[in-house]
Amino acid sequence: MNENIDPPCYSHTLPNGLRICYLPLQSEVAYCGLTIDAGSRDELPGQHGLAHFVEHTIFKGTRHRRAWHILNRMERIGGELNAFTTKENTTVYSIFPRQHIERATELIADLVAYSTFPEQEISREREVVLDEAASYRDSPSEAIYDDFEDLIWDGSPLGHNILGNETDLRRFTGDDCRRYLNDLYVPSNMVFFVVGNYKSTARLFSIVERHLGCLNHPLTRHRREAPAAVPAFDKVQQLGTHQSHTIYGAPVCSMHDDNRYAMLLLNNLLGGPGMNSLLNIAIRERRGYAYTVESGITLFSDCGLLQIYFGSDYCHVRRAIKVIGDIIDRLATKPMNERALEAAKKQFIGQLTVASDNHEAFALSAGKSFLYNGRHITNQEVNMRINAVTPQQLMDAAATIHPTRASILTFK
Repeated sequence: MNENIDPPCYSHTLPNGLRICYLPLQSEVAYCGLTIDAGSRDELPGQHGLAHFVEHTIFKGTRHRRAWHILNRMERIGGELNAFTTKENTTVYSIFPRQHIERATELIADLVAYSTFPEQEISREREVVLDEAASYRDSPSEAIYDDFEDLIWDGSPLGHNILGNETDLRRFTGDDCRRYLNDLYVPSNMVFFVVGNYKSTARLFSIVERHLGCLNHPLTRHRREAPAAVPAFDKVQQLGTHQSHTIYGAPVCSMHDDNRYAMLLLNNLLGGPGMNSLLNIAIRERRGYAYTVESGITLFSDCGLLQIYFGSDYCHVRRAIKVIGDIIDRLATKPMNERALEAAKKQFIGQLTVASDNHEAFALSAGKSFLYNGRHITNQEVNMRINAVTPQQLMDAAATIHPTRASILTFK
C-alpha cells in the first residue's frame, strides 16, 4: 500500500443490515472475514471469558460440519482460517488463494449462523482455554497488563481478562454460547470485509448475500458504559520474580476523539517500535536501567489507555519511573520545536506505511475501521491528520498522562 495511493473502498448493505466493504488488492492471495462488535466488555457478571470461549467453540461443529471438516476446509486449498477476540470486538477471517472466495465466505457464514456447540467438544475446548489462561499467568510481563487494567478500570467490564476466570469458564454450556452468539453475532452488529483482486463487486456482494443473507436477528443493545474514573495508584505486588515488571499508564481519549492523532504520535514518540524512541534512549541506552521498555496505546469506542512497560532489576524501578515522569513532564510543559516535531511525524508516518504493507493486518484494520466509522479511513487521511498535529496538541496529550495523573503497578 503506497502512502500516496489508497485503494478505493466499495461498500454495500444487505437487506438484513449486514455491511460489506471491499478493497481491491493486486495479489493472488485474498482475505475476507467478519468483524463483530462484541467482545469481553459485553459479558455480564458470571460470564467472564464467554466472548473468547464462543470464538473458540464456533469451530467445534455446525449443522453441516464436524470440527475436523471445519479445520480442513481452508487448509486443503492452502488457505487459513483464524479468529481472535478483543475487549470490544471479535473477528473471524480467512486467508486463501483468491479464486476460493466463495469457499471462504460460505465457511465463515456456517460458523456464525449454524454453530451447534456440541457438549463433548465444549468440554475439551474448555481445558484448552484454561491452559491458555494459565500460560499468561506464567508470564509476568504479560500478566501485569491484565492486573493493571483490572485496577485502572475497577468495576467496569473493560477491566477483566479477555480469557476469563476458571470459575466462570467451568460453568459455560452450549446454551450459554448459543445465546451469546444469537444476541450479538447479528447483521447490524457486523461488517464483512473482503480484500483481494476481484473484477466484479456485484458478484462479491452476491456471494456474501447468498451465504449471510439468512441472518436476521434483532440486536440486543450493548450494555456498554464508559468506565468511571479511578484514583491514581502506585502499587507493588510481591510475586518473587527474578526480574521486576512495571507498568506506568493512564486513561486517554477514545478512538473517535479529535485528539487521538496527537495521542498516537505521542505514544510512538515515547516508546514506539523505533530504537530511537525517547524512553528507549533514556532508560536503556543511556542508563542501562532496563532491557525492554515500550509504550502501547489502545483506543476504544468511549475511552482509551496508554501504558508504558519496562522490565528491570528492582533497584532500578524508581529511577526508571522518574525518568519516564521527567520526559512526560517536559513534553507537557515545553512545546516541542518545529524541527523535532516534523521528524517525529515523518518517522511515525513511515512506520505506518511499512506496517500497511502487511496485507493481513491491512484487511483486519479495514474491517474494524468500517465497523466503527462506517467507512475505510485511508492512509492519506491518517497521514494528513498526523501532519496537522500542533505542538500545543502534543503538550495537551502529554498532560493526560502526566505523573500527577498516572498510575503505576510493579511486580516484584
